[in-house]
Amino acid sequence: MRPTFDIDALRTIVVATELGSFARAAIHLSRSQSAVSMQLKRLEEQVGHALFQRNGRGMVPTESGQELLAYARKILELHDEAAAAVGAATRHPTVRLGLPQDFFEDVMPESITRFARLRPGTHVDVRAGRNHALEAEVSSGRLDMAIAFFEAGLSNAGTLLASIRMSWLGAKKLARLDGDRIPLVLFDHPCLFRQTALQALDSHSLPWRLALTTPSLPGVWSALRFGLGITVRAVHRIPASVCDVGQAFHLPALPEIELRLLTKNGLSPAASELAEILETVTRDQLELPA
Repeated sequence: MRPTFDIDALRTIVVATELGSFARAAIHLSRSQSAVSMQLKRLEEQVGHALFQRNGRGMVPTESGQELLAYARKILELHDEAAAAVGAATRHPTVRLGLPQDFFEDVMPESITRFARLRPGTHVDVRAGRNHALEAEVSSGRLDMAIAFFEAGLSNAGTLLASIRMSWLGAKKLARLDGDRIPLVLFDHPCLFRQTALQALDSHSLPWRLALTTPSLPGVWSALRFGLGITVRAVHRIPASVCDVGQAFHLPALPEIELRLLTKNGLSPAASELAEILETVTRDQLELPA
């Protein structure tokens, strides 16, 4: 006899995975930890396999757990869409979007504003992320969609939105680079822009040093503004105090970088609408042809 999975139990394992803890999921869902444990136990009995295993203080999904989670997300999306369609929704549907920090000041607010007019009851969960992480999150179904950077010509993932010029950037007031080595302000590893900068300098035998590393794009801009070094970024939404310094300091030419829209398989109607809006807004902001 085929098992009949409980919707609440499926929601519990999805929330627990998103929050990284069954204890947090219990609080979020206003349930006791014992009730959550019983839901997990019941699911594992129905599946016949362990769905999660302990990893330090937390729990991570097993291979069977990952497979069930992918279906659970699809089931919950359809369930919530159906409930909303007949006016019986008690929980607003959620659409999950991932973006590089470069697009948090223009693409994100414009896209969410347009989407809210179409779907005023839909919760949008926006996450900043690195390219490799965003691609993995979409592939696993933890994100519905994401915009991510890729090395030019090395991927056919998703939809190509643009090829964007990369530049050496520094403060407008930066008159010279102090010391024998070029001071760099970069994202933590791994990062495509960091990789591009180091490869370009090494290929021309130009010595460099890390002046500052950070996971924060505002942190990069602040460091540049105070003259701590230079960086490599896509030419988009550059602060007024920052400019292209490549020619002034005789730095090597840089390749373009691709911007792609990634979507998971089986998007809900709400997620499909946001993906369309996201593509349109991104093209508008970058002044690209539709």
